[in-house]
Amino acid sequence: MKKTIFTLMILAMVLTLGACGKATPTEDIYEQETTTKDTLVVGFDQDFPPMGFVGDDGEFTGFDLDLAAIVAERLGKELVLQPIAWDSKDMELESKNIDCVWNGFTINGREETYTWTDAYMANNQVFVVTEGSGIETFADLADKAVVVQADSSAEAALGEVEDLVATFGDYLKAPDYNMALMDLESGAVDAVVMDEIVARYQIEKRGSAFVVLEEALAAESYGVGFLLGNDSLRDQVQETLEAMATDGTLETVSMKWFGEDVTTIGK
Repeated sequence: MKKTIFTLMILAMVLTLGACGKATPTEDIYEQETTTKDTLVVGFDQDFPPMGFVGDDGEFTGFDLDLAAIVAERLGKELVLQPIAWDSKDMELESKNIDCVWNGFTINGREETYTWTDAYMANNQVFVVTEGSGIETFADLADKAVVVQADSSAEAALGEVEDLVATFGDYLKAPDYNMALMDLESGAVDAVVMDEIVARYQIEKRGSAFVVLEEALAAESYGVGFLLGNDSLRDQVQETLEAMATDGTLETVSMKWFGEDVTTIGK
């Protein structure tokens, strides 16, 4: 009896080891799921015009969302727009609540954290101040209240210039740029650090007396970010974006939102 039990135990171990050797890796299963599913779920910050935001009609709109809609259509997938809290984007990707982050998402400094498409747009991180504030250079920010969006590229860029940040009177973090710009407009803060593309769009649309400092804090590039290892879906999106660059679609969408072609794929 003991010999029989021992034999069965050995057999079970052999079968288990054999099964382990043939198991499909988790990342392969995930790639199969995201490649064959009939939806493309895009995570975005709904307070980030002109990349992604709520339009006057109450519908989601924006440059990035227009691009995503065309890509989804060409891939034969239904586009699902999923607003997310920007500081929760990693959790949203890891839980598979979204397939990608597509919303003025900066590649720089995050190269090894996500699987990326090639950069499709260039951008700068800049300081926005009130016209006539007397703030014209970085030196003028001494003892001033400066606000940035939490977990943003602007926050990361400021992390690289600790000496400059040390001169600020207050260094604040807001959940989104709409709130930050409202604080600037009310005089609660003296400067907002944010994406130049977004800043100039906001200045034009709001008609606010804001100006962008000539000196940029950092140069960066936008890409579509996927969960690390999701190469299959990334490749599909990348190939579609390249085709859109070739046939002029990227330029057309860019002209709609910016009045010029600011895209970088194929250039």
